[in-house]
Amino acid sequence: MGQTMGLDSADAVLVDADSISAFEKIQADLLDEYRQDHTYPWIIGYSGGKDSTLVTHLAFEMLMRLPPSERRRPVHIVANDTLVESPLVVQHIIDSTNEIQNAAEAFGLPVITKITRPSPEQSFWVNLIGRGYPSPNRSFRWCTDRMKILPTSRYIKSLADTAGQVILLLGVRRSESATRAASVGRYDNGERLNKHNDLQGCMVFRPIVELDTDDVWEFLALNEPPWGGSHLKLIRLYREASGGECPVVTSKDDAPSCGSTSSRFGCWTCTVVEKDRSLEGFVEYGYTEFGPLLDFRDWLVSIRNDKERRQARRRDGRITITDGGTFVPGPFTLQTRSEVLERLRDLEKETGQVLITQEEIDLIHEIWSAEIGTYANARPMSVREIKKDK
Repeated sequence: MGQTMGLDSADAVLVDADSISAFEKIQADLLDEYRQDHTYPWIIGYSGGKDSTLVTHLAFEMLMRLPPSERRRPVHIVANDTLVESPLVVQHIIDSTNEIQNAAEAFGLPVITKITRPSPEQSFWVNLIGRGYPSPNRSFRWCTDRMKILPTSRYIKSLADTAGQVILLLGVRRSESATRAASVGRYDNGERLNKHNDLQGCMVFRPIVELDTDDVWEFLALNEPPWGGSHLKLIRLYREASGGECPVVTSKDDAPSCGSTSSRFGCWTCTVVEKDRSLEGFVEYGYTEFGPLLDFRDWLVSIRNDKERRQARRRDGRITITDGGTFVPGPFTLQTRSEVLERLRDLEKETGQVLITQEEIDLIHEIWSAEIGTYANARPMSVREIKKDK
């Protein structure tokens, strides 16, 4: 490779011939696939990070080079907002998708941007404060499916049902990690398109799968986005957080990337990681207003396994004892849930940020009321009803 990119030296990057030829091949593949004799929509999984930004850049550029008569296939650029994203990151996603949409309309490109979000009934706070789900960890990561996979998968499925098939472009690369390489290899059929392992009618296209990290940074540093502006804001975001984005997740095989041990942009409430190094990076860089968010997140971690804060029964009314004889506590007690909500509202006042919606609060109170009524009518349990966790 040419000179390795330091995030502080974006203007001092050299790109060698191998890198140039790699991008020429990617651009040729994109063009060839777009010109196939069908009009199945493209969906670009966009997280706002470097890899998905590169795929979006290349696809947008390809559309601009085509004559209007050949721009027959719609391209959906789909991001996800879990509603508890790191504030700077979600603002970057909103700003960049707005820029892309505005430019697409100005150039007459068939580009549609979409930000998917979980339904209020499945939001982080409704599940944790309302239903009492304990703070997510590696063994009970209830958040990924509800907040990331389902909203985006629902959008993809709706397009596939209408068009008959869709092509999902993902910015995954083999060199990201051994886990990613294994995941790519597991579903690689040797062809350009691979069937999605969960979504029917969805083919997956990984145009930058063979690039390494230096390739990505070099391109973004030397090429301004075709929708205007520059990639320097993205580069600064990485530098300030020393992080990487939580990718768009459309299947459980991708889920380990969410809340991994590496420092990634993601939910500020994420308790799957031991430390939120990206948010810590923002605070250390001068965004001190995020310090209270870190403290609150650490408190959620600290109360998770406090048995005094957990109910004996699970939400279905049963008691769980493993085959080894270990008692597994149920959800947070109503008292603890009430305390979490009170502290969250205080955090809103302290930071001046809206962290929970009124709709979520109303749903939480409805769940509490129903639960109180259920417990009031609860009957004693027999030993036969004790649930064994296999």
